[in-house]
Amino acid sequence: MNWVGYAVLSAVFAGLTALLAKLGVANVPSNLAMFIRTVVVVVFAGGIAVATGDVGYFGKLSSRNWTFLVLSGIATGLSWIFYFAALKYGPVSRVAPIDKLSFVLAMALGVFVL
Repeated sequence: MNWVGYAVLSAVFAGLTALLAKLGVANVPSNLAMFIRTVVVVVFAGGIAVATGDVGYFGKLSSRNWTFLVLSGIATGLSWIFYFAALKYGPVSRVAPIDKLSFVLAMALGVFVL
């Protein structure tokens, strides 16, 4: 599969994420909901990395790789904290479009930084 196929699948699952997260956060503290989701992601991603043998690359990661992956993880965590809080208190029909404005920032940063 090429990058376009992966991007389309990402969009489909991101769309499902908004609906499923909104349903899951009902009557649950948003930070707990985000924690549960994160544990599932870690187990799922870890299983894929083990199954594909990608965990063997840990020793080949440079300090630059580690730095940017850790920073990306922090940004993801902060994004999810605020996203789940927004879903807890707001309608998904309004939260999701605002959240997806992140693509404008990603495009701008991609042009100016990369």
